[in-house]
Amino acid sequence: MNPIKPDAPSCERNRDPILTLLRPHFADRHHVLEIGSGTGQHAVYFAAAMPHLRWQTSDRVACHAGIRAWIDESGLANVLPPIELDVAGCWPTTRYDAIFTSNTLHIISAAQVEALFAALPAVMSDDARLAVYGPFNEQGRYTSPSNGEFDAMLKARDPLSGLRDIEWVDALAQQSGLRLIEDRAMPANNRGLVWQRVAAAS
Repeated sequence: MNPIKPDAPSCERNRDPILTLLRPHFADRHHVLEIGSGTGQHAVYFAAAMPHLRWQTSDRVACHAGIRAWIDESGLANVLPPIELDVAGCWPTTRYDAIFTSNTLHIISAAQVEALFAALPAVMSDDARLAVYGPFNEQGRYTSPSNGEFDAMLKARDPLSGLRDIEWVDALAQQSGLRLIEDRAMPANNRGLVWQRVAAAS
């Protein structure tokens, strides 16, 4: 019996704006690591739209069956089966020239966000790029009332989660040898951020 494909409606809404962000930055990339593939919907959509990429999915083991269901139905040869990735624990030993993560930094704890950025240099090639999509605060303030409501909902569910300040996230990226090259306003008060690796982490 085939597993039921999980469905996140937000993936259908945000996939085209994210693709518009990724196309120019991933045009000369080859091997992408997606951190937190979730349902797997983004992986198959972006891999189909950018067939020159090998798209490595990853997430907690509990998500793997759903991700595989999307990959299997897609029939795409350039989407790789999910690997287990714990941002505060196990990471792959392969190096990638592109990293992508969507709607993850506000779900995991601040300590896990720090662990994620600290681990990036070990899996990034010298010229790798990192693309992140999601909602952020600016200088400790919400950018919209809806983001404030969303943050309250997140914290009610898990006090360790919540929207992160973009300045803090960029500081973590800089410590890992990354330079912000694009900060794009996205629909529904989200941001698309892209960093370029410019130096080894100090």
